[in-house]
Amino acid sequence: MTAEGAAAPPVLDTFLSALGHRGPDGEGRYMAAGAGLAQTRLAIIDLNTGDQPLYGDNGTALVANGEIYNYLELRREFSPRAFRTSSDCELPLATYDRDSGAFAAPLRGMYAIALHDARERALYLARDPFGIKPLYYAEYSGGILFASEPQALLRTGLVPVRLRSSKSLELLQLQFTTGRATIYESIQRVLPGETLTLRGGHIVDRCTREALPEKKPQQISEDEALKQLDVALMDSVAVHQRADVPYGLFLSGGIDSSAILACMARLNESPVRAFTAGFPGTAAHDEREHAKAVARAAGAEHLEVEVTGRQFWRHLPAIIAAIDDPVADYAIVPTWFLAAEAATDLKVVLTGEGGDEIFAGYSRYRTLLRSPFLGGRVMRKRGFFDGLGVLRDQTHHWREGVAAAERRLAMSDLDALQRAQALDCADWLPNDLLVKLDRCLMAHGLEGRTPLLDPVAGAAGFCLPDGLKISGGNSKYLLRKWLAVNLPAAQPFAPKRGFTVPVAEWIQPRARDLAGLIAASSGIAELCIPDRVRRLFSAFGDRGGKHEGNACWILLFFALWHRIHVEHVRSGMDVFETLQA
Repeated sequence: MTAEGAAAPPVLDTFLSALGHRGPDGEGRYMAAGAGLAQTRLAIIDLNTGDQPLYGDNGTALVANGEIYNYLELRREFSPRAFRTSSDCELPLATYDRDSGAFAAPLRGMYAIALHDARERALYLARDPFGIKPLYYAEYSGGILFASEPQALLRTGLVPVRLRSSKSLELLQLQFTTGRATIYESIQRVLPGETLTLRGGHIVDRCTREALPEKKPQQISEDEALKQLDVALMDSVAVHQRADVPYGLFLSGGIDSSAILACMARLNESPVRAFTAGFPGTAAHDEREHAKAVARAAGAEHLEVEVTGRQFWRHLPAIIAAIDDPVADYAIVPTWFLAAEAATDLKVVLTGEGGDEIFAGYSRYRTLLRSPFLGGRVMRKRGFFDGLGVLRDQTHHWREGVAAAERRLAMSDLDALQRAQALDCADWLPNDLLVKLDRCLMAHGLEGRTPLLDPVAGAAGFCLPDGLKISGGNSKYLLRKWLAVNLPAAQPFAPKRGFTVPVAEWIQPRARDLAGLIAASSGIAELCIPDRVRRLFSAFGDRGGKHEGNACWILLFFALWHRIHVEHVRSGMDVFETLQA
């Protein structure tokens, strides 16, 4: 926190209490004229001397959330006397002494950093280029507050809990929100790759480091591309395994997590611990048997986590309580349960997030490349509620954030496929997938690492020719080719069923019971026509339907989210108790 006057200790106390789940291994604080920093620690590297804040020799102090994976390599550029600890997070203090406000430029990792220079009376906030680690801020009469989660800012009482109706509508239609502005009127995001400079409680400068190379696909043969990909994947997974604590893997059995497992198997002498979720008794495709076969082929220890309808109804409010920046992605459900299981023995897991964006895995990329006469279409043209007649606002204003990103990318030199990938990396990735991963894991004091979201691996995938990304109807073509050689048990070219969570299947038998409760929610009533909401749930209970099922899930999510985060209903109850409280 930074302000015009001295930072108030009670505010730092509030931050430490609000963020304790993110760092159960310790806490620290720093206070100086006009600034205060607080940090809760999840100890991963340098368990003995890595407590924060970390201090430089020239009046600098730093707190950080995340990991700097190339800290060993960067340390060689400095005198050993420049460091007091073995912590990876001490490195930015050295690069600041050398590079000033550009201190984040050489960092390879995931991070949210606050660095205070007492001599210059300046404070810097930096976020990694892919936005893997979150960072939010709020301007108020006393200066600027910042934290890893919006709920910490709100808990101080200095930031009002008022929602932006435009962002609430965007959430319903997209299942996430775009851009700098969050759903809270007073809270902004530090954008991925941004470094903000603050003086006197005001933002005086912003600079941005792009996550993806700004160049068109390279001309390269398939054989040479496979060699480069192997080097990049092995390098990225190797540095993402740097830790002084045990680590594991979330294994779906799909292309991305299987590729990471193949690398881990080559790098580790002991078996990798791999966790897979399944939904017994539902029509959802069960990935556990395939994942088990993949794990066995790689010599990994396989652990299965069952997620049932009973658990869904009992624990959904607790899951949503962790998602303070709302993301109505049904993958929050299995991710939360996987994290709970993994956290019993581990502090770090590697995951496959980013593979679809970097290597062009989504079916929407394939349709995008078709001629409009053959089915090509604009991405995210339709919202989840289009055609249902439920929303009060039937316009396409909800799409303004997506359209703004499209206009920015239209001015780049990237080709059409790269622009689509970059569009997903701009908002869908940091504001949906990575929020889901961060909140669900950090709720259990577990760190998630994403080797495919790395400058080395990212460049290797993003700069491939289109024909090595999508070929013969196969998305992620080159990654599949690599996996076919390195872990053939993954069957990368076999027909795959898309990942799904059976939330609609769980909701349908109880849809009529939910109809009145959801329609009566104050958060829902502001955006939706209550009678239409009741009819939607009742009709879904009778007939089902994928479009209606998605809409019912999003409405249930938002009604619970509003009850917990806006109306402050406690989250220890089940779904129906929370809606009725």
